[in-house]
Amino acid sequence: MKRFHVHVLVGDLLESIGFYSRLFGIEPARVEANYAKWMLDDPFINFAISQRQAKVGLNNLGFQVAEAVESEATTGRLQAADATMVKQPNAACCYARSDKYWVTDPSGIAWETFHTLDAIPVFGADAYSGTPKALPEFIAPSGEHTCCAPALSNSGSPGCCA
Repeated sequence: MKRFHVHVLVGDLLESIGFYSRLFGIEPARVEANYAKWMLDDPFINFAISQRQAKVGLNNLGFQVAEAVESEATTGRLQAADATMVKQPNAACCYARSDKYWVTDPSGIAWETFHTLDAIPVFGADAYSGTPKALPEFIAPSGEHTCCAPALSNSGSPGCCA
């Protein structure tokens, strides 16, 4: 079973948590100092927001799969859409450890497919390196890790977080 995923960067986390909680009619499933996530059943969506030193707006879209086996078919479609798909096994991002696969659409929007393996206590600690494309590490102006997808196209648009 797949759950649609949307991640939005917000300017004011507390104000946005209040807005989306009223909009969805429920409180977030997880709240951290810079992050909140709703696991909605209707519509079936993993909706996350975070406040970081990045441009406010859409961060990335994707599909969360419940089982690793489901990842194969979805990942195959990602690779068919963009042969430069980037694989991030066991990635630490957005308070979760996940196997992730990333592509960028023609407009520069990052798409991911991921299977969450476990919860972790930090927003993300991985430096994205060691892949065939020698992916850069994303560092926010403050010097902290941004926990985001590698730049997959010339747009330089990062994505993030389950």
